[in-house]
Amino acid sequence: MTGTIPDALSFFRLSCGRWRSQRSSHHLLHRRAEAGGSLIEVVELAADDPRLIAIAELHQQDPAGLVGGCRVRWTASMAWDKVGEAHEGDSLFGLIPTDAAGRRGLLLRDRGYAETAPVAGHFQLDDRDGLLLTTSYETMASLERFSFAGPDIRLRTSTVEGLSNTASFCIETRCREGDHSADAAAGGSDATAASAGGPGRAAPALSPLGW
Repeated sequence: MTGTIPDALSFFRLSCGRWRSQRSSHHLLHRRAEAGGSLIEVVELAADDPRLIAIAELHQQDPAGLVGGCRVRWTASMAWDKVGEAHEGDSLFGLIPTDAAGRRGLLLRDRGYAETAPVAGHFQLDDRDGLLLTTSYETMASLERFSFAGPDIRLRTSTVEGLSNTASFCIETRCREGDHSADAAAGGSDATAASAGGPGRAAPALSPLGW
């Protein structure tokens, strides 16, 4: 992409829309890789949205510090899923910057990736305008980096350390009007795992944002 991304809210605005994602997850404990696909929808929420205000109050933060947020919906499938098994849900989050430029701060969510309880993470735009998200849970910690390779292509790398040690890489392509293949991607992935049938697998290593 040309130009720079001034703040984290601008980054999320560029992320609004529907995305088709292809993921490769590496389960370090089992030394096996798993492929998957998902359909993601991101919608911007205004700073005065009652849902964001409620999330800020839930985290005992001043709602006046909110600059905005998003609602994210997702449907995903992984290569190790059993027949009929799918992963879907939605999550809300709000941004409260802690610097004047709005490039770093708190990301408040109504639910987390590792658990359904509300969780707070931190966001930061690096010197290459990549968005870093870090979240600590009771049993694990996650680090994720988003970046744009173009206006319609987004890259994601993530690591989860703790009870579930995984590393993932995603390529996400923006869905345009009439792109019916996006719906097919949500229902299943035609990619196969490098090694199938991983025993004892926990929940798939989705994004710390929830998808």
